[in-house]
Amino acid sequence: MSQNEIKEQIAQYLGSHPFINLATVTAQGAPQAHTVAFAAQGATVYFGTRQDTRKAANMLANPQVAYVVDQDQYAAFTEITGVQMEGVAGQVTDAQEIARANALYAAKFGESATITPSEQHIVFKIGPVRAYFLDYSKGFGHKDLVEY
Repeated sequence: MSQNEIKEQIAQYLGSHPFINLATVTAQGAPQAHTVAFAAQGATVYFGTRQDTRKAANMLANPQVAYVVDQDQYAAFTEITGVQMEGVAGQVTDAQEIARANALYAAKFGESATITPSEQHIVFKIGPVRAYFLDYSKGFGHKDLVEY
């Protein structure tokens, strides 16, 4: 499978799932996991969060993150699929990029859904660095690697 085909699989998978399980690191080096509703453009993920959350503080201090997205349940191990992503998080402040992220979010979650920044909320994006697309139908533990 070509790198472009893997990237397309990842983009489609992200588009069809509502949540990522995001891993960040505290200032003391402790890992933390967070469930986040997101919208994606290709493999770039957008989401909003309150400014006072642990994940916001963690990402502002250390932008290196990872996340996984997969199904909640599988009938058998051979049905496991998912995305394991390593990326770089950053706060989005550009008005045009925020508008695009909002449009993606509303298209995914409904017109009333928004990630518009405010005094309490900020918008983040995660740019992809390295990803694995898991597809256990090709063999237990099978994953295809792609670099961005």
